[in-house]
Amino acid sequence: MDTSVPESSLKRSLEEAEMEGEELMADARKRKRCFKNFEPRSYQVMVFEVAMRRNTIAVLDTGAGKTMIAVMMIKEIGRVLRLKQDGGLIVFLAPTVHLVTQQCEVIKIHTDLTVSCYYGEKGVDQWDEKSWKKEMSTNQVMVMTPQIMLDALRKAFLAINVVRLLVFDECHRATGNHCYTRIMKEFYHKSLQRPTIFGMTASPIIGKGGSSITDCESQFTELESVLDAKVAEVCSAKLCHPYSAECNDFAAECMKHCKSFVEQSRRLVQESLSQDYKTLLNTETGWQKAKELGYISSKLCELMHIFRSFDTPGEVRCLVFVERKITAKVLGYILKHIDCLSHLEASYLTGGSSSIDALTQKMQKETLDLFRLGKVNILFTTDVAEEGLHIPECSCVIRFDLPKQCELCPISGRARRFGSQYIVMLERGNAQQRSLLFDIVSSKYSMMDAALNRDHNALIPKLMNYDEPISYRVESTGATVTADASVGLVYKYCEKLPKDKYFTPRPAFQFDVCGGNYECTLTLPASAAFGTIVGPFCRNSHLAKQLACLEACKLLHHLGMLDGHLNPINTEPLEYEIDGKTKDSAGIGTWAHKEAGSITLNGYKIKFQCNLANTKYSGFILLLDAILDEDVCVDLNLHLVGKMVKASVSPCGPIQLEIEQVQQAKRFQELFFNGLFGKLYRGSKSSDLKREFLLNTNNILLWNSSNMYMLLPLKPSCSLHDDLAHINWEGINAVAFVVEYISSLYSEGVEFDLLKERQDSLDCRYGSSESDVIQLADKPVSVENIKDMVVMAVHSGKIYSVLNIMPGSSADSPFDGTRFRTFKEYFKAKYGIVLQYPEQPLLLLKHSHNPHNLLSSSGNLEGNLADGGNKLVKKTQNRASMPPELLVQIDVPLEVLKSFYLLPSLMYRMESLMLASQLRKEIGYHSADSSVSSSLILEAITTLRCCEEFSLERLELLGDSVLKYAVSCYLFLKFPEKHEGQLSACRAKLVCNATLHKLGTQRNLQGYIRDAAFDPRRWVAPGQLSIRAAPCMCGVDTLEVPLGGKYVSEDKNIVIGKTCDMGHRWICSKTVSDCVEALIGAYYVGGGLNASLAFMKWLGLEARVEMEMVEEAIRTVLLRSLLPKHDELEILEAKVGYKFKTKGLLLEAITHASQQELGVSYCYQRLEFLGDSVLDILITWHLFRSHGDIDPGMLTDLRSASVNNDNFAQVAVKHKLQQHILHGSGFLLEQITEYVKLYEKSLKDEQSSLPSCLLKAPKVLGDIVESIAGAILLDTKLDLGVLWGIFEPLLSPIVTPAMLELPPFRELSELCSRSGYFLNVACVDEDDMVLVTLDVQLKDVLLEKGFTHSRHASKSGQHEGKMVQSKHHEMNLEIVTSEKLIKPTHVKFGVDDVMQPSDICPSPPAISLSVKMKKGGPRSAIYDLCKRSHWPMPSFDTKADALSSTNGKKGVPYFISSITLHLPDLAIVNLTGESRLDKKSSQDSAALLMLYELEKQGRCSIKEV
Repeated sequence: MDTSVPESSLKRSLEEAEMEGEELMADARKRKRCFKNFEPRSYQVMVFEVAMRRNTIAVLDTGAGKTMIAVMMIKEIGRVLRLKQDGGLIVFLAPTVHLVTQQCEVIKIHTDLTVSCYYGEKGVDQWDEKSWKKEMSTNQVMVMTPQIMLDALRKAFLAINVVRLLVFDECHRATGNHCYTRIMKEFYHKSLQRPTIFGMTASPIIGKGGSSITDCESQFTELESVLDAKVAEVCSAKLCHPYSAECNDFAAECMKHCKSFVEQSRRLVQESLSQDYKTLLNTETGWQKAKELGYISSKLCELMHIFRSFDTPGEVRCLVFVERKITAKVLGYILKHIDCLSHLEASYLTGGSSSIDALTQKMQKETLDLFRLGKVNILFTTDVAEEGLHIPECSCVIRFDLPKQCELCPISGRARRFGSQYIVMLERGNAQQRSLLFDIVSSKYSMMDAALNRDHNALIPKLMNYDEPISYRVESTGATVTADASVGLVYKYCEKLPKDKYFTPRPAFQFDVCGGNYECTLTLPASAAFGTIVGPFCRNSHLAKQLACLEACKLLHHLGMLDGHLNPINTEPLEYEIDGKTKDSAGIGTWAHKEAGSITLNGYKIKFQCNLANTKYSGFILLLDAILDEDVCVDLNLHLVGKMVKASVSPCGPIQLEIEQVQQAKRFQELFFNGLFGKLYRGSKSSDLKREFLLNTNNILLWNSSNMYMLLPLKPSCSLHDDLAHINWEGINAVAFVVEYISSLYSEGVEFDLLKERQDSLDCRYGSSESDVIQLADKPVSVENIKDMVVMAVHSGKIYSVLNIMPGSSADSPFDGTRFRTFKEYFKAKYGIVLQYPEQPLLLLKHSHNPHNLLSSSGNLEGNLADGGNKLVKKTQNRASMPPELLVQIDVPLEVLKSFYLLPSLMYRMESLMLASQLRKEIGYHSADSSVSSSLILEAITTLRCCEEFSLERLELLGDSVLKYAVSCYLFLKFPEKHEGQLSACRAKLVCNATLHKLGTQRNLQGYIRDAAFDPRRWVAPGQLSIRAAPCMCGVDTLEVPLGGKYVSEDKNIVIGKTCDMGHRWICSKTVSDCVEALIGAYYVGGGLNASLAFMKWLGLEARVEMEMVEEAIRTVLLRSLLPKHDELEILEAKVGYKFKTKGLLLEAITHASQQELGVSYCYQRLEFLGDSVLDILITWHLFRSHGDIDPGMLTDLRSASVNNDNFAQVAVKHKLQQHILHGSGFLLEQITEYVKLYEKSLKDEQSSLPSCLLKAPKVLGDIVESIAGAILLDTKLDLGVLWGIFEPLLSPIVTPAMLELPPFRELSELCSRSGYFLNVACVDEDDMVLVTLDVQLKDVLLEKGFTHSRHASKSGQHEGKMVQSKHHEMNLEIVTSEKLIKPTHVKFGVDDVMQPSDICPSPPAISLSVKMKKGGPRSAIYDLCKRSHWPMPSFDTKADALSSTNGKKGVPYFISSITLHLPDLAIVNLTGESRLDKKSSQDSAALLMLYELEKQGRCSIKEV
């Protein structure tokens, strides 16, 4: 029998959904216009006036506009609240979520007050005091269900005295133990400051009574007593025409019905019907036969005849009320499969609850919207639609099941259209049903008669019969819990205890009867704060249970398990903050400012040795006050283009210097560092500042006491293997002479103005015209000695090295450029210099250049990658031609000049090591057995942003495991009474980033962190003036930065790590916590667990475990009886390979929590908590040591593959540990058995085995392995070595990089990312399954694959197993292409060429783009466009060239880039940008050109920013 449901009946087209959306919007606009033009009727005004004078209950028919009276009161009282501004609130209570949302929307439309609604699905039950305060300060009207208000009042989040108006919708419910009654009795009647009460109902009579006026009067009086209000007197004539607005509720977008419920109902019907039931139900004559055969009931048959009488489907809106949810589902299903009623669309509506038949609030709202729009004609519903819902389109109401008394008035009021019908279905001949219906109708008239004819003046007010409930009150907050509410609170507390799907912790109750009284004993799960508590004797078991729970709540609060508001205690955005950089103390000194005597400094010899035999570098000596640690003096490889220089630093003892030598040495350092990497002249003609020589005066500011050391050259004769240091004083003195010579040109009173024509501007004491002599500025030199000479230009202060003499050239030679013809003309016009020896040949000079970062082998190339990265193009060497008479000789070897380019990188590394050494001294850990090196600490404080060949990532991974283990061990032993959930919450709090950040900043670790790449151009040596200023913009005047406040930001545009001139920089808060973990890892590597614990103690995180704590934990276990399980434990010991000294530990390790239901007071959860952390550290440490050459990402993947529940579960099954688990769950046994079968099958047949990611093991199996590890750890008294010796064979083989298999989805994602392909993932819910669709956009085709997976699996699980069958391009994907695939063609466009989109295919709507015109902006925009359009990423092809000068030599280099973009199924677009001076700017030019071209095609819209 074909029982499939046509897809068309389950899914609606996109066009239909859009039409419905438009209808909903039109409906909402119509309702707003209607409400806006609302004019109250006379009886509404009358009731409003009465309600403003006293508490009132408005008894009006359904549709008579009770809500609008409440709105009028809200507007009036809201106006008063705005004037007083005393924090008063208006609370509107409605018994169902439907009514809450409906009334909230009505109030929003009619008032200008801030309104919000509250119900359970919004998570209000989990709110704390802060959340409630925020809501009460934000909103003036709060619409909520009564249970929400009652809980808020009981927990003291809301006080009754702040409520100014309290509205009760459907107030007839205020009887018995309803929330309405509890609010009034527990809070309203006790309060001295009471709100105004306004109740609304169509039927104030509750129950089966009320058949007489006396009964009605009694219930009226009871209701008035509870609500402290009087029923409003309204004339009958005024109620005969009830108000009915032609308006609907707000409607949202319509969605598909929940197909799972329909499928379930269909299966139930199929089991009870024969194969030909469809044939019978397709005709009216067949209905009678089906009734006779018993397939359908007489009532259902009659209902179908009623439906058949509906002629115009578009006008039909029929509500059918039933008693049970399953009835609504079945009737809806049957109606859909009757062909002769196919013109009617049916659905069902049930309330929200935890049952499987319930619909969510969202589904309910969507169904009602479809009913209002006429997309659903017949709506089968339970009592969820009985009260308050506003459905003016309803034309017929059918009561399929006999109504209760209180339901008659509101249900009949659902039929609001003119000429509508109300039908009640009765069994023919059933006298009892007829009698009940007669009583209901009579009670309606009795109620109306009693309400309209009451003489309030003659009535004696009924005293409130109020029994003070037994409760417990928290004096500090005012929160209370009554005896009846205490039961739910105990269950709520148990829900927070550790659980799994095989065991749910819940309280157990046992009753003892003595003399007719009951005594209740409450037993909580073993993981609770206490075990049992006995309540007092009571007259019945129900009250005994409540009082026992109340006593438990008191005790839980005293034990700290409940907070001040009697909520169970549940045990961060990324921020950036400004921090100052800590200076290393080794460079501190004041000796440079000393003016007489002598000083003694510590010397450290620096030797440079190049791997090229003919390349020499001069040695240097480092002089400073401090004595450096031995591990600071390290060997270091410096990477240059095509060569490598090994730098080694070694101590050479104290060096004594006279003050005169110190001054000469300072001049040497100042001249070279400023001349090579800075400026020696200040001021210029363009800035109108006087031109000064930087070293003309003794500038004290150049020598900062916080950064004071000297770097002096050694004599060339000083051997590389000679530990003695022979300073090259001849070269130093020669430099001092140059400084004095230049200074003499700027002596006091004599301004050496290079802008004037002065014949004596140069010292011409050695005039000569001999061809073998070259006249320099200060002296003549021999032509033979000119090559490789170090010189300085007197007019610019730049330092050069002489390459050679340029034969045939002179100052009259053509000058490179267009403005000046000759060198002579250039210097005269530019500097006012008249050359004295224009006939001398020019010298070819090599420019000095900026220092480079030589620390990394990957970032030292002095070139650029062009041509797609396939060819290394070196930058054109800059050469200078200059007349010799403008140069002064610096008499030092060329090797000294070359060494200066090595010093910034070397000193930066040494300064970093000094900083690490300083941090080590501050931590203060010392041990004779181990030591933590400065280089290890430096690695721990170096982030990835530094672009070094090392970073903190590996140490952070290790430190995370060490920290987790240390804290877990400490908590386990320190708090033996806490369960696993509390221990996990406490551990999470201690090891979270927020805690580590707080501890790290308190110890000023942020000042030590290296968080930016080394920029040699901003590195400054003592005596050097920085020319790349970075002014402080953060507003901090001191070096130390205050924590918090305005110096913390969440702005993601902040530049991280860049240091200003004050030493401040922005640093990510997580970086501090990462550094803390890395330092823990560094101390573990250098000194073991004791060293890590010592660092943690210094940090302020105490985690040291005393052996007495371990012994106490073992003594507690010794009390357990092991007789029944002794043999089984021995078998398990043999499998594990360890014989326990304390057998009770092993027994606890294999006991599941479900055993607690059998009276066992312990389980493995605490040991699992401990074992999880110890296996983590053991495996991580093993991988850290075994794979020291792999990157941190791979190390993380190895740990993730090794430390997970599935891997441990396979270990358990492999060694058959699951046979020894003690549990009481049949479901758990079934799942373990199924998993073992799948696992064994996968081992037998590897070819057809399921992927490991689909073998989802029961969590218990992995937990057992962890708990056994925890038990062994305790039994060995925390001996990690012994534990690893036991577990290494059990865990083998441990995953290696060669064995590592990445999850398929991650592998596919990384493959697409590398190839520039767009990957889109879409997940759609289909019943209890999830439909996942993957789209991979290649250059020519779209690869698509869809499959289903269980709704309950994780997203990562959905992606794994079925998506990629093997690595890389071997993807089992379905290829989806267009019917006529256009082969891509290469199309080249000029700047003005336009490709018409219509020539290829229609274009999609243009995508709006904001393009930043700064560097990198166009490239980011084109990448974003490709991602949003699902195009492959563009490729760039960059070529380098150089401008030709007039003398035929290459001039300034430039770059030209072209961009290629492959538009899928269309064409390959190739454009060439303009030339630029750097590679990235040229790519930006090409990208911008491509964006303009795509804008012409209508594919994007560009907005330049």
